[in-house]
Amino acid sequence: MKVILLADVKGTGKKGEIKNVSDGYARNFLLGKGLAVEATPENLNRLAGQKASEQHKIDVATQEAKEQAAKLSGKTVTVRAKGGQGGKLFGSVTAGTVAEAVAEQFGIAVDKRKIAVSSEMKNVGEYSAEAKFYGGVTAKFTVSVVLENG
Repeated sequence: MKVILLADVKGTGKKGEIKNVSDGYARNFLLGKGLAVEATPENLNRLAGQKASEQHKIDVATQEAKEQAAKLSGKTVTVRAKGGQGGKLFGSVTAGTVAEAVAEQFGIAVDKRKIAVSSEMKNVGEYSAEAKFYGGVTAKFTVSVVLENG
């Protein structure tokens, strides 16, 4: 009997796969526990529609990530920090601070955990950074740390 798996079943297959299994296994275990449905033409059409919908969502998210990366790539983000004489900062500039500056200056929301900085930002100057977006899309940009006036 052909069935469409609704969940991952150890030893049988992954969710969304169409498998040919014995009638007893299908009726007693898979169908009985709601782990699968019979592979009727109606259910196969529904599965095809679900897969197309999921692929469309992935395509839209990837396109959006590419657009955001293009807006940020090669740009300079200015971060103001308090510091003392000689360009030494009180503390350091974190990825969270950089993420806030990116959102403020470019209108792009980036999770602070997705920002990688080349080195610790404890002094005034320019640092290279990279933001990771959905689907492996990345944008390299520069972080310019300047002293806050006042």
